[in-house]
Amino acid sequence: MEVLVDTSIWIDYFRGGRKSEGLNNLIDENLIVTNDIVLTELIPFIKVKRQAKLISLLRGIKKSTLNINWEELIEYQVLALKNGANGIGIPDLIIAQNALQNDFQIYSLDKHFRLLNKILGLEFYE
Repeated sequence: MEVLVDTSIWIDYFRGGRKSEGLNNLIDENLIVTNDIVLTELIPFIKVKRQAKLISLLRGIKKSTLNINWEELIEYQVLALKNGANGIGIPDLIIAQNALQNDFQIYSLDKHFRLLNKILGLEFYE
């Protein structure tokens, strides 16, 4: 199964953190996928540091097309609110929707995805 790697994992990985250690195996097995939201969150900071090679590598990862269903996102937000999960942003909801639409696991350190896992049944990579 392919794994959608969230921005939080990439940041930890680039900083040499231990919470993203599983990413090396996913890269070796060619199981990672990204989308435009994750890239849009990452690339500006990498551009500022003038790391063109890293940007090129990130752009080379298989990219999942975002098929945003706004009505479905509204329902996700309603479910989140009804379950006490306040403050989940639209980008996280779109990432969750993208994962669900494509049967991706999500690899993230973001607590919002843990909450959405319980509410929407996202599958996590551990």
